[in-house]
Amino acid sequence: MLKKIFLAVLVAVALFLGYVAVQPNVPITRSATLDAPAAAIFPHINDLHKWQAWSPWARIDPNAKATFEGPEAGVGAVFNWSSANDEVGEGKMTIIESVPNDHVKIQLDFAKPYAGKSVAVLSLKPEADKTNVTWAMTGENPGFMVRVMCTLMNMDKMLGGMFEKGLASLGEVAKAK
Repeated sequence: MLKKIFLAVLVAVALFLGYVAVQPNVPITRSATLDAPAAAIFPHINDLHKWQAWSPWARIDPNAKATFEGPEAGVGAVFNWSSANDEVGEGKMTIIESVPNDHVKIQLDFAKPYAGKSVAVLSLKPEADKTNVTWAMTGENPGFMVRVMCTLMNMDKMLGGMFEKGLASLGEVAKAK
């Protein structure tokens, strides 16, 4: 009887690990209609210095170390961050594409708590005097253990909630200007 239970557990673990191994990278996407024109929102996503005013991760650890490289804004602008808080972690954002009042594409290189790479795009679609902003991110699941964690945790809900907070804050900041 004990052998059958052990075999059943072994088969279940093998099936789970096989399932994890074939999981695709699913994009995380959130959209919000902000009460500001695209021209008022764009500077806040194209200048990484301005992200501290609306980023939900900046609010988690306002004492995180931030450094900047490259141009002030646009393609080539780099934001490095480092925090002792694992929710914020450590990494680097680089703007790799920027079209005024349309979109900004960012390469994300995470170092801690887990190494990984992702691409995020913030897209702006004018709607009368408002703007629909979509924040989408796709990434690699670099290590098998990270894939296991992503499978066990609902990353869409976790990161999507942060995107929602960020979009709401972005709307407040853009409207205030």
